[in-house]
Amino acid sequence: MAKRLDLNGVYLPSFNKNLKYSNLQLKKGFKIIGSAHNISEIKTKEKQNCEYIFLSPLFKTDKHKHYLNVVKFNLISNVTRKKLVCLGGINSTNLQKIYLTKSAGIASISWIKKNGLNTNLGRF
Repeated sequence: MAKRLDLNGVYLPSFNKNLKYSNLQLKKGFKIIGSAHNISEIKTKEKQNCEYIFLSPLFKTDKHKHYLNVVKFNLISNVTRKKLVCLGGINSTNLQKIYLTKSAGIASISWIKKNGLNTNLGRF
């Protein structure tokens, strides 16, 4: 559908296990991003040719009892060469911990809504 609508990319959620995206003829600059919660889902996203993978939740949230934290995130990042993005539970209190991860970026809807995009995030 994204190809028919001439979009720049597509997001594949973690529950999407379909592998038919791996051999599509896509235009230059088209990005496939996906989300994952564990190593098996990361392997699925690699087979789907995702350029970026959102790995969540990094920190404790109200919605999730289980979370990765910095050490588990870094151990999982050793499994793939894809660019991983931190997602989940990010706020100004634990922002410094994210600099210890091997992430390509961060994503946080509620924190950005609260603080805006003008926050200095250093390497991100």
